[in-house]
Amino acid sequence: MLNRKASHFLGMRVQSEPEHLSELRREAGKDRSSVRGSALRMRANMQNQSTAAAAAKAKADEDPGANLFPPPLPRPRICMWKYLDIHSMHKLEKTTNAEEMREVLAELLELGRPEQRLQDAITLDLFCHMLIFCRQQGFSLEQTSAACAMLQDLHKACIATPLGNVEECYCYFTSVLFCHGVRRPPFSIDLFKEEELLALEDYVVNTYFRHFKLYKYVFTSQVRLDLSLTYMGLHPPILWPESEMGHIQVLRAYIKTQMNKELVQLQQLVEERLKASEERLNSKLTALERPFQLPPGKAKSKTK
Repeated sequence: MLNRKASHFLGMRVQSEPEHLSELRREAGKDRSSVRGSALRMRANMQNQSTAAAAAKAKADEDPGANLFPPPLPRPRICMWKYLDIHSMHKLEKTTNAEEMREVLAELLELGRPEQRLQDAITLDLFCHMLIFCRQQGFSLEQTSAACAMLQDLHKACIATPLGNVEECYCYFTSVLFCHGVRRPPFSIDLFKEEELLALEDYVVNTYFRHFKLYKYVFTSQVRLDLSLTYMGLHPPILWPESEMGHIQVLRAYIKTQMNKELVQLQQLVEERLKASEERLNSKLTALERPFQLPPGKAKSKTK
């Protein structure tokens, strides 16, 4: 009896195991198909985003009005040893006067020959005065490197666009300052004390932001607006062929000469009328200024 039940149970188990395996295979197939479908959807989304970005870039290149807004500013980050590393700071520390400092800075910043290019000379003066300020404040090499890097990033944000972005640049500069005044790694470090941050902010505000428009004028290109209006319902202007442009120029010259003659005659007429009215006014004023005289009959009656 036990053997029959065991065989029956084994038979049921053998039958249930293939069914379970088939179910697992079906579920695995579904999972594979779902994963494959999600991968295809992700690939399609990435392709759509890339095509949309390419289309937006092409539209910005074709449409000049798409670049009328200032570009977004970078995220504030820790900028110690960003442009001037420890070896560069040691070279600058060995300088004894402003001329040596300018020569070393020109070599480190790869400015070429500042005496031949106005922008390089201005950049060299900017960093030279920043280094002198850092020496006067007694900053360390790390603080001096960070201060120069903050000024360089601010200058890049300023000259990134010829449009006005002084408020955005000031907010960016204060955010970068906070990245070097609060200990919150890896986002910010306590490199400067509160008094040093205030001194550095006052220096940049009184030097760079005071001449913000001058820096933008020197380092950015001039922007000109070519405006063309198209009104709905009106026909576009007719372009004359080159063969008829000579006759049009002659006609314009004739109209201009006639208009000048009419304007001269009108000016003469206005001057004559003004002169006549002035003479009438002067005659009335002289009559009013004369002493009042009684008529002859009234004068005789008074004498009697």
